[in-house]
Amino acid sequence: MSLPTFPQIDPPLTREGSLNDIISSIAAEELSLSHILNAEGEKLQYVLGSLPGLAEAATLDQVMQTNQSVQETLSNVMEQQMLLTSKLTSAMSAPTLPGPAGPTGATGPAGPAEGVAGATGATGATGPDGPIGAVGAAGPAGSTGPTGAQGPVGPTGADGAAGPAGPIGPTGAAGPTGATGPTGPDGVAGATGATGPAGPDGAAGLTGIVGAVGAVGATGPTGASGATGATGPNPTATAGFAANTQGSSILVALGGSAVALPNAQVLSPDITVNAGNTVFTVATAGTYQISYHVNTTLALLMGTRLVINGVNNTPSTVNPVVSTSNFENQIKVVLPANSTITLQLFATIAGTAILTGSGAGASLTIIRLS
Repeated sequence: MSLPTFPQIDPPLTREGSLNDIISSIAAEELSLSHILNAEGEKLQYVLGSLPGLAEAATLDQVMQTNQSVQETLSNVMEQQMLLTSKLTSAMSAPTLPGPAGPTGATGPAGPAEGVAGATGATGATGPDGPIGAVGAAGPAGSTGPTGAQGPVGPTGADGAAGPAGPIGPTGAAGPTGATGPTGPDGVAGATGATGPAGPDGAAGLTGIVGAVGAVGATGPTGASGATGATGPNPTATAGFAANTQGSSILVALGGSAVALPNAQVLSPDITVNAGNTVFTVATAGTYQISYHVNTTLALLMGTRLVINGVNNTPSTVNPVVSTSNFENQIKVVLPANSTITLQLFATIAGTAILTGSGAGASLTIIRLS
């Protein structure tokens, strides 16, 4: 097996040059780590929607996966940062190498056989502490030792104080009935009682035979015709219909948002609508049948309802537990004169609903029955 060879470095590296190269490489790695940290931060901002470009909001599972990826990257960056810190500390504390030894000086003259002992020199200052080495990896956990022997049983404690008296138990079952005693002698006859009330009437007798039918009498003259009565109210004269075929986008607030119905309006004279096409006023009192439909482009976890005279109508409410894109309901209700009716979308979390534009994204029908 041959030994490795190294290329000739020209000019040769000096100690100062080598340390400068090491510190420069550490700075370059630190710069790279800062770019990685910035990229991880922008990744989280993009998933959370703080940076533009995300077409559809990320799901909770996607956010958690991204967060796990960022945590793993940060853990690797921290390990690399510890290595760079250790490398920089070692480079900055590298000892100064001594220069080459000078030429040997001439031998001095021999001194006296026994010279005078010189005074003891002062103790030199303590040198600085060396750099702290990197923390070693944790050793494996030792095996569990054997269970110690069971200690002796302690002495029995003193008797506790007597507890309070328990509740009175239920009454026991009744004992068996005793044997019947002997019959006593007859008593003296009592006085005669008062006459009792009259008994009920007897059953009715049989129905007699039906008599023969009498002869038909002569036909009487025809009476004069009565006057024609007044025409009664026409229940269907009060009716209305309105829709939204524009594919409108509705920002649904927590308390609910009205649905505008500006299209295909067919309203009887006693039904009017406000300028926003959201509030329909019915002038005539009576019993009404009201129905509605709402169709959205996407399935939403929202609800629909009618707001009648400013109050949310419970029978008309559709509040599904899963997302849906189709809402419809029909009710019968007694309305006083000049009642107001509004179709409304509501949600527990504010969001946006987009009505379908290829047909009736929403519609409302009002019919007076009586």
